[in-house]
Amino acid sequence: MPASQPRSRARDRNNVLNRAEFLSLNQPLKGNQESRSSGRKQSGQAGAAGAQNSNPKERRQSQQLPEEDCMQLNPSFKGIAFNSLLAIDICMSKRLGVCANRASSWGGARSMINLLGITGHGIPWIAGTLICLVKSSTLAGQEVLMNLLLALLLDIMIVAGLQKLAKRKGPYDITPGLLDYLTMDTYAFPAGHASRAAMLSKFFLNHLVLAIPLRILLVLWALCVGFSRVMIGRHHITDVLSGFVFGYLQFRLVELMWMSSNTCQMLISIW
Repeated sequence: MPASQPRSRARDRNNVLNRAEFLSLNQPLKGNQESRSSGRKQSGQAGAAGAQNSNPKERRQSQQLPEEDCMQLNPSFKGIAFNSLLAIDICMSKRLGVCANRASSWGGARSMINLLGITGHGIPWIAGTLICLVKSSTLAGQEVLMNLLLALLLDIMIVAGLQKLAKRKGPYDITPGLLDYLTMDTYAFPAGHASRAAMLSKFFLNHLVLAIPLRILLVLWALCVGFSRVMIGRHHITDVLSGFVFGYLQFRLVELMWMSSNTCQMLISIW
């Protein structure tokens, strides 16, 4: 022990940092720290005083960010699933739009597909129903035709209202035709041709006596009319499927509102 103490003292003497001119390098500057801490305290006190003097409404507005500036870092499972299905729907609809324009893979068949779509349009069906109603001479036929006319008018109004609410555009930027403007069928969701075809096919299957081959052709016609709208790029796949669902619901609504023969005769006499 006595021998180690002189050695440690000798080391301290030989250490250059222990000299007086270097002691300030080993010790923190108290003056600078005190000045910095006092500056922080003063700035904190000034900020607190400014926050107290500011209007509480302004503080709330500064804390609340607008919704478009907020990022949802943890979206829900439903949101992820919905966005994924929507992306798949758009991608598949664009791929199936083989007649969207003349340069498409099936561009040469666009006229034939458009002709198939016209068979499911509302204006020709309403005009044909009115002509048949004028020429009909039986009470049963007039009853069916009057309710068919009611179903067609309901279909146009319901689809137009839903399209105005949804305002969904088709997969391709295609200008609607004149007949589409007349029936207010200018948006994509739901597909008016699909809903009309489904409603008409169900209506005829219920109220007309048809052979089995005609029944099969009627169902195939409704399916072809619906998916022809996807082929020309006017609707998405989900628009057509939802159109089929709405068409069936419209048929059920017409069945609940079915007008009797006396009511139909009264309306015909007024008209």
